Amino acid sequence: MKLSAGLLLYRPSPGGVEVLLVHMGGPFWARKDEHAWSIPKGEYDEGEDPAAVAVREFTEELGNPPPDGPTLALGSARQSTKTVTVFARPGDFDAAAAVSNTFTLQWPPRSGRFQEFPEVDRAGWFDLPTAAGKLVKGQVVFLARLADRLAET
Repeated sequence: MKLSAGLLLYRPSPGGVEVLLVHMGGPFWARKDEHAWSIPKGEYDEGEDPAAVAVREFTEELGNPPPDGPTLALGSARQSTKTVTVFARPGDFDAAAAVSNTFTLQWPPRSGRFQEFPEVDRAGWFDLPTAAGKLVKGQVVFLARLADRLAET
């Protein structure tokens, strides 16, 4: 099973809290919005520190490191063929300034033509109910965990 770690940035908003999500890049996700967003995350190898990986992947997918701050562990959940571990941190980030790393893909399939696509094509801040409709289904559990952790403090 593959391992993945991510960092869910959150900030207070008039309605409670907002989270920073990224829209997955590439041609498959280009025209999708509902359940086509993700927590900034990436794969890692057994033995790597998931919290460090989450910060690294945030930086790669958004072009800047996350703000420093206390980090909440939100645990792990299975998403398709991966186990995703997520951490949350308070802070602000200019979503419009996000610049992602890229990947190469043969597109259209079997065309022999390779193109580069951004791993993430945009980022945005969403309240928790809106974020639940945007996130891929396997990551929605982390929104409830964040809300529970924030209610404890």
